Formats: sequence, C-alpha cells, structure tokens
Amino acid sequence: MKDVAATSSFPRMISDFVRQRAAPVLPPRELEKMHAYMLELVRTPRTPPRRGARLDWLAIEQECGVEAEYMQVARSVLQPGFEAIVRYLSKRPVPIKHSRQPDKPTEKVSRKKSCDRPKRGVHRQESRTTQCVTSEETASEPRKKRGRRPRGVIEFPKPLWESWRDPSAFHEALELHMKRHGDTYWYLHRAVVKPDETLDRKTLITWVHGTRAPRSLESFKILGRIERRYRLPEGYFKAKLPDPSRSAHGHKPAGITPSERRRIAWHLPDDFDRRSASEQEEILEWVRRVIVAGSTDYRRYQSAAMKHRYAVRFPDILTNMATRASSIRQFGDVQHDLDFEFPDDMETEPATTTVVAPPRLRGEMADLLRFKTSTLTAFGYQRSGVWGEKTAAQKVEHLGLLFGALVASSRSAVRGLGVPLQSLTFGLLVFPSVWDWYLQWRERRRGFFTAWEVDMLRLAMALTRVETGWIRQTDELVESLRPIGRLVTAQDIDIARQDWDAACDRCHKHCGVRAKEVQRVARVHRDPFEAILPILETDSPVGEYKKIADEILYRMPDERRYPRAAAESVRSFLMIRLGLHLGTRQKNLRQLLFCQKGRLPLSERQLAELKRGELRWSERENGWEVLIPAAAFKNAHSSYFGDKPFRLILPDIGELYRYLDAYVDRHRACLLNGGADPGTFFVKTMKATSKTAEYDQNTFYEAWRLIIQRYGIYNPYTQRGAIAGLLPHGPHNVRDVLATHILKKTGSYEQASYAIQDTPETVANHYARFLPQDKAALAAQILNKVWDAA
Repeated sequence: MKDVAATSSFPRMISDFVRQRAAPVLPPRELEKMHAYMLELVRTPRTPPRRGARLDWLAIEQECGVEAEYMQVARSVLQPGFEAIVRYLSKRPVPIKHSRQPDKPTEKVSRKKSCDRPKRGVHRQESRTTQCVTSEETASEPRKKRGRRPRGVIEFPKPLWESWRDPSAFHEALELHMKRHGDTYWYLHRAVVKPDETLDRKTLITWVHGTRAPRSLESFKILGRIERRYRLPEGYFKAKLPDPSRSAHGHKPAGITPSERRRIAWHLPDDFDRRSASEQEEILEWVRRVIVAGSTDYRRYQSAAMKHRYAVRFPDILTNMATRASSIRQFGDVQHDLDFEFPDDMETEPATTTVVAPPRLRGEMADLLRFKTSTLTAFGYQRSGVWGEKTAAQKVEHLGLLFGALVASSRSAVRGLGVPLQSLTFGLLVFPSVWDWYLQWRERRRGFFTAWEVDMLRLAMALTRVETGWIRQTDELVESLRPIGRLVTAQDIDIARQDWDAACDRCHKHCGVRAKEVQRVARVHRDPFEAILPILETDSPVGEYKKIADEILYRMPDERRYPRAAAESVRSFLMIRLGLHLGTRQKNLRQLLFCQKGRLPLSERQLAELKRGELRWSERENGWEVLIPAAAFKNAHSSYFGDKPFRLILPDIGELYRYLDAYVDRHRACLLNGGADPGTFFVKTMKATSKTAEYDQNTFYEAWRLIIQRYGIYNPYTQRGAIAGLLPHGPHNVRDVLATHILKKTGSYEQASYAIQDTPETVANHYARFLPQDKAALAAQILNKVWDAA
C-alpha cells in the first residue's frame, strides 16, 4: 500500500518541484508550459528525450514549447526533476507472467529421540512418556484465573428499555446508551476494541465523565463501532461532540509536509486513510484547488507572478514625507559614476527581489506625494485634484512596480531592463520610449492588456499636463537623467534639457494615444463575481449567503468546555452578520470602534477626526446603533452622504442581539486574553507572539477567507459547508451580494446603491450582476399578474 501511495503522489511531487524550484527562473507562462509537459511525461508514461546518457535539451525545448533563452537558464534547475521521472518510470511495475510456485519442501524428520519412540525397558519407557506428556500439557494449557469467569461478548445486545429522552451532550448520550444495554466500561472496551488497537479502557471513562472527547481518527472509528453495536444512526455520537468545528488528527497523507497537513486536516474525511490511493489523490487535489487556492485563471496567474517580485520599495514614505526636505534641492548635487551609455546587451547585478529606493528617487517620490496630498499647494505650483491616503498608497505601489521592472535584471525570470538602481529618476517618465517599453513588457508578462495599463498611462498624462502636471513643473528632474542604452540616448536628454515643456507635451500626447489604443483591446483578467457566482445566480443572494452564518451556529462548540473556540465562532458569526447588515467596505468594518452599555460614546466630531465608526447602545431606540461619519468612507464626498453621517439601528432578528450581548460580555475578553484592548469591536485571538489585537487589512481578509473555507464552501467528501461551488473570497464581495439582491427584487439601481452607501452609477459599473434574464424575470412578475387577476 505504501508503494501505491507513493506512486499516486509522484505527479503531485513533480508539480511541487516545478512550482517551487523552476518558478524563480521561468516566467509564469513558460512555467505553465513546463509544468504541463513534465506531468504529461509521467501520465503517458514516456521518458524525456535523451542523447546518449544525457538529456536532449533541444528536443525537450521543442516538445514543451519553452523559448530557448529561458530553457538555457533553467536547464540546471530542471535536470533533477527529469532524472526523477526517469527513475520513477524505470521502477514502475509492469504486468508479468507469474510462474508456478514450487511445492513446499517436506520437513526432515528429526533424528533426535522423541517421547513416543520405543525405549528399552518398560519402566524407562513409561517414565519418559509420562514426563513428556506432563511437560506438553503444562506448556499448552493456560493457567486458570481465580474468580468469576467473564461473560462472552455479544455483538448486538438487546436494550433494557426502548424509549428514552435523547440528551444533547455527548458524554450524557454515551452514558445513557451504555446503561440501556447493560454495558460497563470494561465490557464495552472488550466488545469494540480489537487486541491490536491501543485505545485504553480509561479513555472510555473520560468520555463518559465528560473530561475528554474523541479527537483522533482512531477514536472516531471506535465511536462508529459503538453506534453499530447499539443500532444508532451513523454519526449519532459525532454530532453531539462539544467542539464539532475541531478537525480530527491522525491523517497521514503521503507526500505532503506537516504544516500543509495541519492546514487541510479540517477538509479531509475521517476515512481518508482507509480509502484507495486514487481517491486520496482526488481528495487532496480538490482541497488544494478549490478550498486552499480557490483557483481561478487570475489567481493562478497571481500565484505564479508573486514568486517573481521586482518592485522598488519606498518604506515609510507616506508617514515621513511631511518632515522631509525637498529632494531635488537636497540631492541635486549628487555626482554619478554611471555617466555612460549602456550597450544593448547590458547586464547589471540581478534584482529579482524588491529593492529599497535610492535617496534621490525616494526624495522625488516624497515631493510628488507632498504636492498631491498637502492641504495647500506650495508657492509657485498648481495642481488639479488631491490624493487621499489610500490613493497615494496605491500610486506609490504602482510607480514602484514600474521602477522595479526597469531595474530588474534581464537574466532573471522577470526579464527586466537592467537599469542601474542609482540611475532611476522620475525624469525618465517624460520619454515615450520608456512607456512603450513598459507596456510591451507587461503585455508579454500577462499575455494581454488590462485596464491597469490604461490607468498608468492616464497617470503619466496627469503628471505631464499643462500648468498642473508635477513633472512639467519640476524641470530640475532633467539634471538627474543618464543615458539608458537605446531606450534613452544622450541626444534625447539634450533635447529634453533644451525644452522641457515640449518634452512633456510629446509625452502627454503620446500617452493619450496609447491609452485609447490599449483601452480598445484591454481584457478583464479578474472577474470580481467569479468566487461568489453560485450565490449571485440564486433568486435570493442574501438568503443564500446567510446560510454561512447558520452553518457557523450549527457547528458552534460548547462554551463551557472550549471557551476560546466558542468565542472565535461567535466572532465569525458576527463578522458575516454585520457585513450583511451594514454593507460597508472592509476598512469601515474592521476599524469599527466599540462602546460598552452605560458608557458615554464618542461624539460625531471625535469620530470624524479618527475617521472611524462606532458601535454603541442607543437608549432612545433601545437597540445597538452603528454611527460612521462621512469622513471615514472612501467616497466621503459622494452624493449619498451629503456631508451627513451613516447611522443604522441593527435589527434584533436571527439571534443577532443574543450573540452581540454574549460577545460583548464574555467572548471579546476571552479573545483578548489579558492583552491590550485596541478599542475595536472585532479583535484577534491574542497569543504569546501577538503584537496587537487589532486587525489590519491583510489579517482581516485572511480571517474572512478562513470563515468561507471552513463554513461557506460545501465539501462533498466531509458533508460540511453551506454552499456548493463557492470559492474563497474576502469581505468586499458582500457588497456585490447586497447590490445584486436588491436589483433582483426591485430592479432599482438607486435602491441598490442605498445598501452599500454609493451611487447608482458605481453600482451599475462595479457591484451589480444584473443580467438580461434577471430583468426579464422581474418584468414578467408584473405582467403575469394581469392573467392572475383575470
């Protein structure tokens, strides 16, 4: 069985090898080609092409379709994988004709004298015979035990009484049925535990007393035997366990690491180890693809691209930019030792990982952010529009990716330009050749254009716009320019130095033309509705999403036995429910403050300064109230708010207030575990290594994603989960669910915008999935009433 499991897991080992070892040297598209080719060799089966004793790399290159320049770099990395395939196929069992087994050799008769051999002399013969018989009887007959002889094991004992009141607790139910059938701990242990199994009799005692509960696969197997012995439905005892949300331990899938085994244990059936190797491989593949990865085309591309980081980072640039001096005046006199033209095949130090921006580039970024985010424009400058905090962070990230592509080595998997780090400057963005190279580079990397490239071109147009463009007004940037091969020549720099405005005009016009061309052929790579499509296709999307909250309550652990696990379940339930009732963005939900009953809540002005909302008790409405100032929202100046705060009284439906009160009274303090209270309503589970109990953007997303993985996605192998076909997603998708639900019920984009604090135009463009058949069905409901009335 071990050999079969190892054979079935070999394709997965090859997949892991390609994605882990080959990812640093192959781009995403070439990586997928190599991955498919190596798996095809295993499944065919067929050995890789060889020339003598060595691999024929030219033939491999032609068969898999990987370009020669990439294959040249990846040969040394891929060779161990191909050699492993050769060894695997050489050891693969083939059908053979079995020869007839030879007969067993007859045992030789011992020449030693036996007890029944005739002896000389009658007295000696009787004496020897008596001694032999006595010794044989002593060795074969077991020693008799004193006391009462134990009764025989009855496979299906008859119950002493037929009717009973079914208890809800596991230990009470087990004790009840043991009494019904007249079983003691000792007798039940003899009846259900085999001699070669290690379950101790005292374990049954702890189960009945309620001090412990079954958790291992061996314990669940014993529980199944007890259910069959007492003629109870399958899963009767398991459904009554105090912590049904806890995963069983003891799974031993072949070919995976212990850390991955812990992550996927919840999603494996209890009989996983008893299933065939092909079924085990099928289950593992489904769990990895659907639950762990949530594989879509975009997510597969993103996973491969994340292995090739190439950005230039600007650490703490947003927090420190207000205190920094002007970068161009501070670093304008820096001398460069790189004042030369690069040859076309220039190679610098490989930069396949993120790098920190040099001082001059960092100072230029600080000047740009100060220009676009300050309350008042600096004297002598003009601008059009202001960046908020999130917009500024996004622009820093996008510009860092652009500079990272320029500085990345052409010999790496990123296939960048290889510009020396000290030669990077915002002045390069004034040349159309730089933008054309970047567009072509992104198109080769992804395979097509998206709206991302259009946004970058529009950013270039804004930076070079007449009168208000920052690059146009900062002509000192030309002093930092250095030639970059044929991309930016010394002649191009001289022309820009002579007339900076004309250079900005050429860039502005060129980027405007490119933006229209790219927008015409741009494709949608990330479908925001794909993960929640099974919910949006139902008649009641909100009702379907509510099933996730119901699943959490169904698997709620016993608070008396597992207080922390119960607190985490209540927190998960409230995340889903408040997300459905409020419809806010992730930021507003995770930063929601909390005020205890009987305490003075924060004023609206205080909340506006903090840019946060608050959950407080309203004595006037006798209910829980959520108050969020308009300044806390991303679209604070939207017509939806009109400079007024968002205020909502949460409805007391679906046991919401019951769990709100329980979370406030007990569970929240249990999660904090004596740690510092950040003041937010939702807090993380504090551990010894935790730094803060407040969620950030990434941890809140991961917490929501974990809820969907455990309670949202229906697992056909474990029968757990609420919705079939669902994929992991974050809290932002709840806004899509709310908008689509109202559109299906009313057909009004205006009412749908009320649910997510936005405008009808934004709902129509980004949130709602309102298909023609949905519109036709809504109209038919009104028209069909004519025939009903007749």
